[in-house]
Amino acid sequence: MADGDAGLMIDAVRAIPRDELSVKATRSGGAGGQHVNTSSTRIEISWRPSASRVLTDEERVRVADRLASRLDGDGTLRVVASDTRSQAQNRALAEARLAALVRKALVVPRKRKATKPSRAAKRARLEAKKRHSEKKRARRPERWD
Repeated sequence: MADGDAGLMIDAVRAIPRDELSVKATRSGGAGGQHVNTSSTRIEISWRPSASRVLTDEERVRVADRLASRLDGDGTLRVVASDTRSQAQNRALAEARLAALVRKALVVPRKRKATKPSRAAKRARLEAKKRHSEKKRARRPERWD
């Protein structure tokens, strides 16, 4: 997942340097009995995409747009993991989640290619409309004017 020297790998080419990440361990809720009250196993990782050296200006804008609902007022992205009772496992989970979020945000959507319905599709649609209207017309009572 994450190599100490390379930073947090986002994809095959990019890695967030460790000095850009802020890691904080706090007490976790949930199962664990008395252990929960004494150990800080919940991990919170913070990262500011706008100040990152890894991303280009275009990528910063894309990440900010795609993750706008997850960024706080300072433009910081926070990821939390408290799934396990192990601090190391929670750190690995939080790093994986952060990498997945950034990887997904960096994907450039393909341009939609405009198409039009084929002649056969138009004909089939009109035939279906005629059948439907005929069915409705057949249900009407006869009028004897």
